[in-house]
Amino acid sequence: MIKIDLITGFLGAGKTTFLKQYADWLMRQGQHIGILENDFGAVNVDMMLLKELEGEHCELEMISGGCDGETHRRRFRTKLIAMGMSGYDRVLVEPSGIYDVDEFFDVLREEPLDRWYEIGSVIAVADAEPEPELSSEAEYLLGSELACAGCVVLSRMDKVSDSRLQETEAFLNHALEKVRCGRTLRLGREILCRGRDGFTDEDFRRLADCGYVAADYEKRIFADSDFFESLFFLEVNLPEKELKHAAEQILADAGCGQVFRLKGFFRTEEQGWMELNATRRGLETTSIAEGQEILIAIGTGMKKERIEAYLRGGGTKK
Repeated sequence: MIKIDLITGFLGAGKTTFLKQYADWLMRQGQHIGILENDFGAVNVDMMLLKELEGEHCELEMISGGCDGETHRRRFRTKLIAMGMSGYDRVLVEPSGIYDVDEFFDVLREEPLDRWYEIGSVIAVADAEPEPELSSEAEYLLGSELACAGCVVLSRMDKVSDSRLQETEAFLNHALEKVRCGRTLRLGREILCRGRDGFTDEDFRRLADCGYVAADYEKRIFADSDFFESLFFLEVNLPEKELKHAAEQILADAGCGQVFRLKGFFRTEEQGWMELNATRRGLETTSIAEGQEILIAIGTGMKKERIEAYLRGGGTKK
């Protein structure tokens, strides 16, 4: 049977960065892998960030959102059926940060997938310095992602103090309490912490074998697109400095709605294509080989005209 792993985590947690490292390690072990990007938006930005992995031992597949939940689940199932015939040793699924984890388990219980796939590891990626205040919907999603994880990987560890890590541990366990899950996550045990030295072979072996936890938690049913939506902005031509400033203003301006994340690509004369990834915890830009002139905002109650005014360099309109 094909092992299948789920790499989950809330918006901007660092799933794609971790996935690239994990996939690279699996290929160095001689495994032939498939990666399924299962995104919320109608345009899959993260797919481009994984292009460098594509080759003889790694194939990339994609499901984009922009449809109702039932259609999305049907596309997920159909894609897994096709991938089940491709001779992979392992399939890695990276969903959106606002993904219902139960969909992963439910689909894999259906025929013929239950005969082709064996659930390997469910790995939740969490920011070592999480945003302190989340909406009740966001808090629920975080708790549900943590509940079944065989291991929780903390990202962005470079400048985090030991005392801050204790606060993060408490924050994650509070999210579990909010969904009435009886699990307790502990640093160094269920929570894997690695600083600038990165993951060791032993770490990756542990992650590949960490499995998942059949934990109970309080399930909440949301209507499709009831809370989160994505907005797309094409051909944003602001210079890098102005674009960063605009992103910070959008995230801070309550008049734009509750914007959780801005991600996408822009081009500079000096460095070529750059990736932009911004949340209220911080903003990062990274040089990449290829991109597309698009920015995506993900959040709730967003005001497209007000956001677009910032991105076109005109500020807000009264």
